[in-house]
Amino acid sequence: MNKKWSILILTLVLSMTMALTGCTSKQDPKEAMKSATGNLAKMTSYEMKSKVIIKDLQVSTADTANKEAASQVMSMLKDAEITVDGVYQSEPMQTELTAGINLKGDMSMSFNIPMVMTKEKLYVKIPKIPMLPLPENLINKYLILDLKELAEQEGKKFNPEAFDTKKTQQLGNEILNSLFEEYDGKKYFKDINVKDANLPEGVDAKQVVQFNVTNENVKEAAEVFVNKALPKILDILAKDEYRDMVGLTKEEIDKAKSDLNSTSNQDQISKGLNDLKNHLKINQFYVNTAIDKKDFPSYRSSVINVEMNDPETKDNVKLSVELTSQNTKVNEKQTFKIGIPKDEDTVTMEQLQNEMGAAY
Repeated sequence: MNKKWSILILTLVLSMTMALTGCTSKQDPKEAMKSATGNLAKMTSYEMKSKVIIKDLQVSTADTANKEAASQVMSMLKDAEITVDGVYQSEPMQTELTAGINLKGDMSMSFNIPMVMTKEKLYVKIPKIPMLPLPENLINKYLILDLKELAEQEGKKFNPEAFDTKKTQQLGNEILNSLFEEYDGKKYFKDINVKDANLPEGVDAKQVVQFNVTNENVKEAAEVFVNKALPKILDILAKDEYRDMVGLTKEEIDKAKSDLNSTSNQDQISKGLNDLKNHLKINQFYVNTAIDKKDFPSYRSSVINVEMNDPETKDNVKLSVELTSQNTKVNEKQTFKIGIPKDEDTVTMEQLQNEMGAAY
């Protein structure tokens, strides 16, 4: 399996996972998807809770130089948990997140990283991390990053539209609709009895919809995405209102479309699709989305258990991941626990560099 094909498969997985955030009604699945995207755009504020658990990660490689590094990474990530809890509001734009990292392998450690984001600034709390010596006077301070200044330092023009939530939602809606148009709802979607969906306490769902990919339909799903959905997505990204927002030029998008349609790439993609059954085994891949009475996606749970092998490099990967996310207090007045950090509680990048000295 070549690198380009691996990227396409990953994109498919991520895109379809995103698509499931939109399920909202018991009408025809495809029509439900379309109406759901409109409801996502109506979410102007909410609380969120997300968790990723790496149940299993095994990598075997013929590259002896990377074997030790791969072993260390697997040891660290086995049974690792990553959590993200936070609050979001669109007007005025403010997001508050606390990312938690809990490693349970040989290098066991746990720490939290609170973050606050406004329209032009990002604040990241400097945590006390085991094995990473940081000056004590920096611990629990907030590193303040001025997004406009960072863009200018990189020789780029600051683009506030990149952080325009409404426009981002519009882009997401168009992309999801292009996906919905191409997939057969009866093949990939089905209702799950609410009582059988293992919903956590407090989740009041009127319907649970499952998206499911198996070894039997993964080749078709990939073909639909690559040959039908992806060209439409590129056309959406080429629109004037979105192109600058995602940081792409017209020339870059045109080249991507040209590359996708070139005979050599088409032959390569076709071969990859035909060989897919030999390189990818899906033990489980599904996403359950719970829809509340207001037709908002209130809870999602995903299971991804796959095995992949690369005949060129002889690398083999086994990955088992569980993901959950929950939205509550949708469109209600939100309470921010952290708030905007005060000046005396912040440090700039320049101050951080000076404090870290040679170690930085």
